[in-house]
Amino acid sequence: MVNARVLRAAGPAILIVAALVAIVWGLAYGGGAAELTTGDPGAFVRWSLPIAKLFVNLSAAGMVGVLVTALFTLEAGERPFDAALDAASISAAIFTISSAATGFLSFIDAFNPSLSAGPEFGAQLGRFLVETEFGRTWLITTVAGAMLTVLTFAVRSWTATLFVAILSIAALVPMGTQGHSGEEAFHHEAMTALILHIIAAAVWLGGLLLMVIVRPLQTRDETATMLARYSSIALAAFIVVAISGTVRAAIGLRDVSALFSPYGLILIVKVIALVSIGVLAAWYRRRLIGRLREDGASRRFWGLIALELALMGIASGAAAALARTPPPVPAVIPERPTPAEVLTGAPLPPELTIDRWFTSWNVDLIWAFAAGFGLFLYVAGVWRLYKRGDQWPVFRTVMWMLGLLLLVWVTAGPVNVYQDYLFSMHMIGHMLLSMAIPALLVVGAPVTLAARAIHKRDDGTRGGREWILWAVHSPVARVLTNPFVAAGLFIGSLWVFYYTDLFRWSLYDHLGHEWMVAHFLITGYLFALTLIGIDPVPWRLPYAGRLLLLIGVMAMHAFFGIAIMMQSGLMVAEWFGSMGRTWGATPLEDQYVGGGVAWSVGEIPTLILAITVAIQWSRSDERMQKRRDRHADRTGDAELEEYNARLAALAEKDARAGR
Repeated sequence: MVNARVLRAAGPAILIVAALVAIVWGLAYGGGAAELTTGDPGAFVRWSLPIAKLFVNLSAAGMVGVLVTALFTLEAGERPFDAALDAASISAAIFTISSAATGFLSFIDAFNPSLSAGPEFGAQLGRFLVETEFGRTWLITTVAGAMLTVLTFAVRSWTATLFVAILSIAALVPMGTQGHSGEEAFHHEAMTALILHIIAAAVWLGGLLLMVIVRPLQTRDETATMLARYSSIALAAFIVVAISGTVRAAIGLRDVSALFSPYGLILIVKVIALVSIGVLAAWYRRRLIGRLREDGASRRFWGLIALELALMGIASGAAAALARTPPPVPAVIPERPTPAEVLTGAPLPPELTIDRWFTSWNVDLIWAFAAGFGLFLYVAGVWRLYKRGDQWPVFRTVMWMLGLLLLVWVTAGPVNVYQDYLFSMHMIGHMLLSMAIPALLVVGAPVTLAARAIHKRDDGTRGGREWILWAVHSPVARVLTNPFVAAGLFIGSLWVFYYTDLFRWSLYDHLGHEWMVAHFLITGYLFALTLIGIDPVPWRLPYAGRLLLLIGVMAMHAFFGIAIMMQSGLMVAEWFGSMGRTWGATPLEDQYVGGGVAWSVGEIPTLILAITVAIQWSRSDERMQKRRDRHADRTGDAELEEYNARLAALAEKDARAGR
C-alpha cells in the first residue's frame, strides 16, 4: 500500500517516468523521431523537441489545474492554499523553460541553421520568433509563462489568484493553434477541439497532482471533502477531454481502417489510458471517498492515485508522440483551391435553400459544451429545489432551455455554416446572439436559481455559489450592470465592431470569431438584465426610465441598420466580394438585406423587451395596490381616517377664521 507522504514525493516522479516511457515508445513506433531524407536537424533535435513539448504539457497541468482546483477546494490564507500556489509557481517556471526550449528547437527543426554565437544566427532566430506564426506562438507562450512564474509566487488572495488562473488558461490557447490541424480541411474544428482538449486535460491532471501535494497538510476529513469537490471538476474535465479528443481524432484519422496505422495504435493506447482513469475515478468516487477516514481505505485509495498518475503519464506521453506522428491520411489539398477555400479553408457550401435551414450543420464545440453544461446544471438546480420541497417557475426553465437550444442552432446550424459567405446570415446570427438569446436566458434567472440551489459552504472555501455571488457583487459587475453602461456597451459596440477592423478579425481569425460570439452574448445579456431580469443587480431604473432607455436604443439600432443599407461600398470587400459565389444575391445586394435584418428583424426582440417591461410595470402597480389594500385591511383604513380627520380640522379652522 502507498502512504500519502511517500506519494507526495514519488507522485510527480511516477507521472514523469511513465510519460517518458510512453513518448519514447510512441516516437520509435510511430516514426515521429525518424531521420529525415533532407534537412535533417539531427537525432538530438528530433528526440528533444517532442520531449520538451511533453514537459510543456505536464507543467501546464501543474500550473492551470492546480490553480483552478485550489480556487474551488481550498481556503485562501491557509497552508494548503499557499502550497498550491508554490507548486503552481514551480510549474510555471518549468513551463517557461520548456516553452523557450520548444521554440528554439522548433527553429532548428524547421530551418536547420548552422549553430553559432554570431549575429547572423541571432538575426535568423529573431525573425523566426517575430515574423512567423509558429515562432510567435512560442514567444508569446514563453513570455506568458515568465509572467505567471512571478505572479503565482507573489499572489495569495482570492481575487488575485482567480485572475492569475484565467491568465494561465489563456496561456495555453496559442499552443492549440499549432500542430497538424492547420493543414487539414477542418482546420477550425480541429483547432477548437485541440484547445479544449489541452485545457481540460491540464485541469484534470493538475487537480490530481494537487491532491497529492496537499495531503500531508490536511486531516483525513479535509482530504475527503477536497477529493469529493475535485471529483466533480474531474468529471467535467473528463467529459470535455473525451468528446474533444474524439472530434480531434476523427478529423485526423478520417477512416476507421486508419486505426491500424502507427498513428491509430498510439491513439488507441492514449484512449485506453484515459478510459481507465475515468473508470478508476468513477469507482473510487462511489466506493472509497466516503471511507477515507478509515486507515485501510485511505491506503488503498492512495495506491489507486499512484496508478492513476501512471496512466496519466502514459496518456500524456502518447499525446506528445501523436503531435509528431503524421496522420495516416494526408491532408487533401486541391491543385487549384477555390477562392472560398483560400479564404475560409473550407469549400463553398451549396445554395441556401429552405431545406438547408434545417439540414446544414457545423458544430462549434465551445458553445456546444457551454449549452450542454448550462442545461445540465440548470436542470440539476431545479431538481434539487424540487427534492427539498421548493418550487421554481416552469416558464423560467422553459425560457432557459429555449435560449440554450437557440444558441446551439446559431453556433452549429445554418447560420454558422453560411455566415462566412453571406453578410445577411452573419447579421441574422448577430441579432439572435445579442438580442433574442440573451432575453431568453435572462428570464431563466440563473443567478437566483444558483443562489437557492447550490449548497452554501461554511468552511471558508468558495464553491460555485460563493464565486457566483462574488462576481455579481464585485465592483466590475456594479459598473457593467449600470443601465446606461449596459446600454452604451450594447449599442456602442455595434458601431465599433462593424466600422473597425474587429469585423475583419472575426472573419480571418477563428479566435476572433469566438470572441465575437462571446461579446455579443455578454453585452446583450447585460442589457436585457437591466431591463427585465430578476437576478440581483445594484441598481435598476424605474419602469418609465427603462422604457425611455429602450426606445433610445431602438432608434440607434434602427439607424445602424439604415446606415448599412445606404452604403454604396462593400464591407470587408476582399472577403465577401471574393468568395466566387455564383448562387444567391450579389454581395452588395446581400449586404443590403443584412442591413434590413438589423433594421427590421432586429427590432422584433426589442419590441418584445418593451412589451415585457410594460407588463412588469403593470404587475408592479398591481402588487403595490394589493400591498396597500392589505395594509388598509390590517389597520382598518387608519391612514385614510387620519387624513380625513386632518382635512376636517383644517376646514373647521377655516370656518372659524371666516366668522
